[in-house]
Amino acid sequence: MKARLWRGDLHYAGVTLHTAASGAVNALDTLWLTLEDHGVEGLGEVRLNIQYLHGYSAQSVLSNVRQALTQWDWRCDAITLLQQVHAAESGLLAPTRMLLDMALHDLLARREQQSLAAWLGAPLADAHYGTNQTLFWGSETQLLTQAHQYVARGFTQLKLRTGVGDFATDMARLQRLRQVFGDRISLAIDVNGQWSLADAHYAITQLKTLQLSYIEQPLAPADDQQLAELTRYGIPIMLDESLNSDAAIAWLAAQNGAIWGHLKLVKLGGIAPTLAAARRLQMASVPFMIGQMNEGHAATAAALQLCRVVQPAFAELYGADGLTNDPVSGLTYRHGHIAVADSPGLGVHFDAAHAIFLQEFSDATTQ
Repeated sequence: MKARLWRGDLHYAGVTLHTAASGAVNALDTLWLTLEDHGVEGLGEVRLNIQYLHGYSAQSVLSNVRQALTQWDWRCDAITLLQQVHAAESGLLAPTRMLLDMALHDLLARREQQSLAAWLGAPLADAHYGTNQTLFWGSETQLLTQAHQYVARGFTQLKLRTGVGDFATDMARLQRLRQVFGDRISLAIDVNGQWSLADAHYAITQLKTLQLSYIEQPLAPADDQQLAELTRYGIPIMLDESLNSDAAIAWLAAQNGAIWGHLKLVKLGGIAPTLAAARRLQMASVPFMIGQMNEGHAATAAALQLCRVVQPAFAELYGADGLTNDPVSGLTYRHGHIAVADSPGLGVHFDAAHAIFLQEFSDATTQ
């Protein structure tokens, strides 16, 4: 087996990324991993500039990935390597595990000439899924223009990023969206943990008239124990940043469906642990979303393949929509859905000519 690392900055056309957690983001600093074994190639992807989510700098993630690949026992088969990635003693960061896990899953599914969804045991499911779209922080003109464009393309599940300005501004924008689009859209908000408990009590009483689908991460993760106070208002509460470990998933499962969950590969460490978390929430009758950061085609395809398997109540798969220079291709967005070719593995294609080569690893380089 041979591994290669690649890097590149991905850019969007007409979309400015700005949330309360991230600030303004100009590009997606992205790392790709290709694994080649007996003529079959697997692809993994992870975004590096999301320290605001998990606390790890781009350099620390890259160093962790290089260390992992240098120490791999290349005599092992892909299944064994996948088990080692998720071993408790691996010492791997969650984004590192996501990258390795995704490439190994893609390799294994391609080897069997199956889509990743089929390889994971999904029944014959459509290779597309409905997705929401996010309205990032910007001027009101930008907000309404973007919303009109999404609705015209059939994307009627909209989520407003809030908590950057004051609540009065957020409230006015939500009212404006409801006034313009009425019941044609479902509307949710993502607070990115910016409210205090007192802020949340006040805000939710004001928001009750807007028929929100859910409020995402109203409090900081450290304040999760206070969320029970907010469930009485009747607007579903969904956790995101809080769900970054087995313990967090276990806590959510124990809430008996009173609080919902947003599962992401980069927080939980890849496809295998995210699938396990989804199954656990399903067993506990907890509604959940499979989602992502703003990411390229490969990471987005991985989340889509998981949606095909677990059929979540919500999906947030907009990450690759509008990217202009992604070396990975294969996804399409139309009529409110994201679709992927029903081909082996992730269903995407990597063009290495449009990425920056970093390093190669094999048994020869690690001896």
